[in-house]
Amino acid sequence: MVQKYQSPVRVYKHGFELIMAAYERRFPTCPLIPMFVGSDLMNEYKSEDGAVHIVERRCKLDVDAPRLLKKIAGVDYVYFIQKNSLNRQERTLHIEAYNETFSSRIIVNEHCCYTVHPDNENWTCFEQSASLDIKSFFGFESTVEKIAMKQYTTNIKKGKEIIEYYLNQLEQEGITSMPRWTPEIAQRQETKTDTSGRAMSPPQSIPTKSADGPSSKDGLPSSPTAATHELSSTPDDKLDADYIKRYLGDLTPLQESCLIRLRQWLQETHKGKIPKDEHILRFLRARDFNIDKAREILCQSLTWRKQHHVDYLLSTWDPPQVLHDYYAGGWHHHDRDGRPLYVLRLGQMDTKGLVRALGEESLLRHVLSINEEGLRRCEENTNIFGRPISSWTCLVDLEGLNMRHLWRPGVKALLRIIEVVEANYPETLGRLLILRAPRVFPVLWTLVSPFIDENTRKKFLIYAGNDYQGPGGLIDYIDKEVIPDFLGGECMCEVSEGGMVPKALYRTPEELENDDIRLWTETIYQSASVFKGSPHEILIQIVDASSVITWDFDVCKGDIVFNIYHSKRAPQAPKRDTLGAHGITSPVGNNVQLIDKAWQLGRDYSMVESPLICKEGESVQGSHVTRWPGFYILQWKFHSMPACATSSLPRVEDVLASLQVSSHKCKVMYYTEIIGSEDFRGSMTSLESSHSGFSQLSAATTSSSQSHSSSMVSREPLPLSESALPSLIHPQDLKSNPDGLLRFSPSFWGQHFSTLYTLRPPVFLRWPPSWRLPFIREPGGPPAIEPESTDAS
Repeated sequence: MVQKYQSPVRVYKHGFELIMAAYERRFPTCPLIPMFVGSDLMNEYKSEDGAVHIVERRCKLDVDAPRLLKKIAGVDYVYFIQKNSLNRQERTLHIEAYNETFSSRIIVNEHCCYTVHPDNENWTCFEQSASLDIKSFFGFESTVEKIAMKQYTTNIKKGKEIIEYYLNQLEQEGITSMPRWTPEIAQRQETKTDTSGRAMSPPQSIPTKSADGPSSKDGLPSSPTAATHELSSTPDDKLDADYIKRYLGDLTPLQESCLIRLRQWLQETHKGKIPKDEHILRFLRARDFNIDKAREILCQSLTWRKQHHVDYLLSTWDPPQVLHDYYAGGWHHHDRDGRPLYVLRLGQMDTKGLVRALGEESLLRHVLSINEEGLRRCEENTNIFGRPISSWTCLVDLEGLNMRHLWRPGVKALLRIIEVVEANYPETLGRLLILRAPRVFPVLWTLVSPFIDENTRKKFLIYAGNDYQGPGGLIDYIDKEVIPDFLGGECMCEVSEGGMVPKALYRTPEELENDDIRLWTETIYQSASVFKGSPHEILIQIVDASSVITWDFDVCKGDIVFNIYHSKRAPQAPKRDTLGAHGITSPVGNNVQLIDKAWQLGRDYSMVESPLICKEGESVQGSHVTRWPGFYILQWKFHSMPACATSSLPRVEDVLASLQVSSHKCKVMYYTEIIGSEDFRGSMTSLESSHSGFSQLSAATTSSSQSHSSSMVSREPLPLSESALPSLIHPQDLKSNPDGLLRFSPSFWGQHFSTLYTLRPPVFLRWPPSWRLPFIREPGGPPAIEPESTDAS
């Protein structure tokens, strides 16, 4: 697999000529780079006016590798060819390097560029890109790749330090600036050189052909990005190194490269608004900077945000009065690290009343608006505190939590909401403080924890009773001045106290169902599956010529070919391929085919637009002005990868793309509209008036929750069998139990766990040893969770 690296734009606040003087001091050796043993001048060329200076060197590197590997390879040093092309008139330096050693087994290409800052001619920009392709190396390909990436990362970190080191040397010598190149200055320098008696190297022609460097597709656009002392937003094309440190935090060079490459990919494939770098970085962190995995979940999230207009949620969502009165949660200052602090008094909330009065969709919208507000507050705090703040802290007070909070529909709604938030707001929770956890909390935790990402669970801190008031408690994370009053602090908290929702506000299932139907019909997009050999087609009838057909679709999975056809006669009734071409059920949308196999292109129907190949993750918008009335067919067809020519190797991108398409199945989400010619303005602004909702979220999370079900927890209540009844101690027998706890046999736990939280009145349970749950001890009381003895009845 080809490893690629792309650096951010690094800015030196010095003139180009001074930077070049510092750069030249790196040769023939550089003591700051121990692996750079030396270099030999191979070719040199100077133009007559001195503006162009091209130097080709053979660099000798002592790679830090095991002696056994060097012995097997039969070399002690690795040689690279470096070609520097300096243009003093244009004030640019391009550096190309490729490996000479093992060039048939390993291909290394690097390109660096020094240019003048576009907004400040007294500053210099630097950027670099590189690629590594190990085809074969005596069976040690993986080891060599790790060594190469480690060595390269180490040198990248030192790159800026080396230039600054030689700049300091020049400053100590009294050189703080150098004049720009002009023909007069070049003439004076040449005269001075001639009179000094030094021999100049005669001009030599050097070969212009070099090893294939990274193509323009792999690198970033050539125009550098503007950078200032204080950047308040994402640069248009590139990322400045100071901007990354100021607004995104400390990243390794490879992490910086992943961010830049993913952002560039979005710029090339997505039209319209590109997410901010902070947002992209969250998805990369959630997948440990695996670009392919991060790109997949980010594309799904962008499609979801676009479909449900999440970007406009804060300005369009007006919470019902019931939420203002009974939802016990709100934002409250910030923690010691500057993160926004959200307070949730879950124990005081009537979860059943909120679900019955509002429905799941309204609760989901409210939770999403909270997350959107959290992102906005993180951005504000980043500017206020002068350091990157990308997540918030959540404080959950569980005082009052009991078995009524484990109402089945409420738990189901909570699980769905958690799954939606986990998928679309990764790495936004910096810390979760759970206070005053009662003994019933392990039941809720067991139900919820399987749906929470493992990295997120590590951020949970759980306190029982008043333990949060002692050492290691709340004061370690929140300043004393902002601790809420209901937790013993001095700060008045404006979060609602919650309480029971009056039953008069409850809505009937029919009313909630009508709301769901209204939300379902608000979505403007439709989904379809495209199989190999079974395209998806839609029919549009045009009565008036010169009407405009507009479309907007996202390729959610696989690669497709988009076609537009015209026919004078209507096709036959649609043939729905509900099982797909390969007997696979299509979970999202239908597969409809309109063009009969007996039809011939050019006789029965004609193509009116050139085929458009669309890659996975692309967002495509377009329009077609109709020339004739009749029937137009929009077709999304499976795109098969073309066979590679025998004279060339397959491209890595093509191979990876072919592997990503499983079962010859693609997915598209599309929207079409017919606009009269008098209303068409040559843009897609008319789509902005369309509405969408959160209709399909529940269905999507329901299907996915089945696949995430834990083997230990049954998602549906199971009735107690006759054989299990003797194992259950009636709640009235609590008085005869000295420690006040119920005991169950291990077999009973394995069969009937889901019924335990439905018992009335509330009960406390002993957990078998196999359950891994938080250890909670209330002050002055027995542990809420203890290993079950083998003789427990």
